Amino acid sequence: MHPQTLRIYERKGLISPDRTPGGTRRYSQEDIERLQLIQEMTSQGLNLEGVRRVLELQEENRRLKKKLERLRDKLDAMEEEAERRLGEMERAYRGEIVLRSQIRPLFGRDR
Repeated sequence: MHPQTLRIYERKGLISPDRTPGGTRRYSQEDIERLQLIQEMTSQGLNLEGVRRVLELQEENRRLKKKLERLRDKLDAMEEEAERRLGEMERAYRGEIVLRSQIRPLFGRDR
C-alpha cells in the first residue's frame, strides 16, 4: 500500500498506528487486518466516508455484543440465586408442614 494512502487513512481517522519515539509508524497485526478490510471495501466501490461508517458500526456491534454477554452472565447469576432462594423457601415450607402435622395432634385441632 502506498505511504500516501496510509497517511490519508490516518488523517481520516480510519487507522491510528503506534509510533516509535522517532515518529515512525508501527503497524500492529490489528492495523494490518484493518487496512486489508479498508482496501477490500474501497476496491468494491465504497468511499472513505462509507468505510469509516462501516468501521464505526462494526466497533459498535462488538461493544454491544460484549455488553450483551455481560448482561447474560448477570441474568444467569440472578437466575441461580432465585433458584437457590426458592429451594430454601420450599425446604422451610415443607419443614413447617411437618411441624404442623406433629403439633396438631398435641392440641387436638383439625385445621
